[in-house]
Amino acid sequence: MNETPDTRQQILEAAMQRIKHYGYGKTTMSEIAKDCGMSAGNIYRFFASKLDIAEAMARKFNSEMYQAYAAIAREKIPAPARLRKYFDFSMNRTYEAIEEEAKILEVAEVLSEERPLFFNEQMAQERVYLVQVLEDGMRDGVFRQLERPEETAEFMQAALMKFRFPQLFSHLTLPKLKRELDGVLDLLLAGLSSDARVP
Repeated sequence: MNETPDTRQQILEAAMQRIKHYGYGKTTMSEIAKDCGMSAGNIYRFFASKLDIAEAMARKFNSEMYQAYAAIAREKIPAPARLRKYFDFSMNRTYEAIEEEAKILEVAEVLSEERPLFFNEQMAQERVYLVQVLEDGMRDGVFRQLERPEETAEFMQAALMKFRFPQLFSHLTLPKLKRELDGVLDLLLAGLSSDARVP
């Protein structure tokens, strides 16, 4: 493999293909290096460990998700509809990714154990878009005035955690997950409504 600015990306793509086929646990750095036509030692110049490759894979997936979240947050539709669309997209995209490449779930499980700060960072980034929608809803009068919208966004994430992470899907079908998600969102949106009576 030639030393180019694309080398890191080529290593990542080779690793993704091997992990999708064999799984994270059965993939070694030397196999990834061989797939790239480089020495095992050379690969460490780009990734310090297999875990770093796993995190890079997750970051790529997340960056695509963030672009979609940002687009949803900017849509010219009522804030409650945007929140529904946001969480529906999140669940569907994650479910489809696991259906297409079941072994990718192993990467998510390893990262949740080995890199918990990565997931905290992910949740914080997702809250940026949620807060934007909540603030739009308050401004438009469809949501009640919230003292701390950032905290409300955090609570929403906690309430909807099951629908964001595949480890929590409980082997349910997508229609069953969708039914549960709609029900939880109904409750949350009723509580956020400007008509809600809050003690």
